[in-house]
Amino acid sequence: MDIEQKQEEIIQHFVTKASNSNASASSLATVITDATSHPSLFAFSEILSVPNVIELQGTEHSVYLDLLRMFAHGTWSEYMRIASDLPPLTPDQSRKLKQLTVLTLAEANKILPYDVLMQVLDVINVRELEDFLINECMYVGIVRGKLDQLRRCFQVQFAAGRDLRPGQLASMIHTLSSWLSTSDNLLITIQDKIKWADTTNELDKKHKKEAEERMEEAKKTLSLKLYLSMHVTYFVAEVSNSEQADIDFRGHEEMYPEPGGVMDYDEDRIRPKRRRHPLG
Repeated sequence: MDIEQKQEEIIQHFVTKASNSNASASSLATVITDATSHPSLFAFSEILSVPNVIELQGTEHSVYLDLLRMFAHGTWSEYMRIASDLPPLTPDQSRKLKQLTVLTLAEANKILPYDVLMQVLDVINVRELEDFLINECMYVGIVRGKLDQLRRCFQVQFAAGRDLRPGQLASMIHTLSSWLSTSDNLLITIQDKIKWADTTNELDKKHKKEAEERMEEAKKTLSLKLYLSMHVTYFVAEVSNSEQADIDFRGHEEMYPEPGGVMDYDEDRIRPKRRRHPLG
């Protein structure tokens, strides 16, 4: 069972007892003493709101109403300043009020120096302080944290909440309203950023598509130019070969104008010439 559920059951138990129509002032004083001594009860606003308890104001038992308010909102130091005007505390009540004092400090600061804790809790040495924080606070579950002996401080990671002080609700509502307004503005900013990102993404996709289309067009143009270049080269080579063949053929005709001409030329060269005798 978690601490919140356990608290609810204990609170309901004391509220029922305090709400008894037959409850006398002395019995209500006993209820308050028992409630403030209970080892697992750390919230008292519901008991404070019981009509029978409120009616203790102005009676001889009103000091018990003041004591209950001290446990709901006060600290050990505050009690010690007016201890003479309040009922004396039992050991269980003293321990409880010191536990509540730690919760009050943890609400405002996440780093609690040992020197501050020892002063407000009336603890005389570090060993006693650390034993109290471990056994009476962390083990009970009202706080979680780390004891830093090197820096001589208690690092708070979690602390149970205390009852709201009179007037604190309005301040809390104001704080929450400011936080809500800031959250709304932040949400609007995030939505604008999302819209900008979506628009930018669409533009990027469009530019990418256009670039890919230009690339494809360039590839087609390049392929066509290469195709034409290859065919032109082939055509030029064919023409060149044809012209060379025609030139070779014409040269052959010029060298051999008539069939057998070579033979006539050769025969003329090898035929012996007759010597003519001079006439007498």
